[in-house]
Amino acid sequence: MPSTRTTRTPRKPQPSLETKKQPAQQRATETFERILEVTAQTLADVGIERLSTNLVCERAGLTPPALYRYFPNKYALLYELGQRLMQKQNELIPRWITPEVLTGSVEDLEGAIQGLLLDTHRVTQETVGGMWITRALRAVPALQKVRLESHEQVTHAQAEMLGAVFPGADIDELRLAGRVAVEMVYAAVELLFDEPLNAQAVAQIVSSMVASHLGRIQQAAAAPKKKRTKRAR
Repeated sequence: MPSTRTTRTPRKPQPSLETKKQPAQQRATETFERILEVTAQTLADVGIERLSTNLVCERAGLTPPALYRYFPNKYALLYELGQRLMQKQNELIPRWITPEVLTGSVEDLEGAIQGLLLDTHRVTQETVGGMWITRALRAVPALQKVRLESHEQVTHAQAEMLGAVFPGADIDELRLAGRVAVEMVYAAVELLFDEPLNAQAVAQIVSSMVASHLGRIQQAAAAPKKKRTKRAR
């Protein structure tokens, strides 16, 4: 009888994402930054598919060996740009989400989340190639860990803050709420690059949804716990 076993397609090896070496001297640092600057501009001009190390070298006036001294492939370039963009986005969070906001009214929280979303969209828009970097972090499997690891770090920090503000709340629930909130804000930013929607209106909807749930957690944490009564035997 013919074999009924299905053959598995071997997984393609993931491209190397780490820089080969960090520049140690000023001239090397200038070359390193020049490569990233040209990569970002090239990405903005031609998109992910047409981006190549040869094109970056041509535009930067460098030989391929000069680029490969630091970056093994185009994915390593995107990886570095992605990390930098995510860092800039994450630096906005403490400006908007504070213990004072979390313990304030639902309206205050809603306004803060709305401000964070719009600020994140603005920073991404102002970053050269920001839209394409954002898309690459979602579409390219090898680069997804940049986004996921960054969001996990933000979630951990937010869960710690929420736990300190609402000590009576369940930490697992706080962590889940924080994770979903992070993804909702980020997905909304992506949506604004994919569709010609009103940014203010999108931010209002998302902030209302997130603030409403966190408001319920706030109320539950503040409610007095009911004491269990012993049953008479």
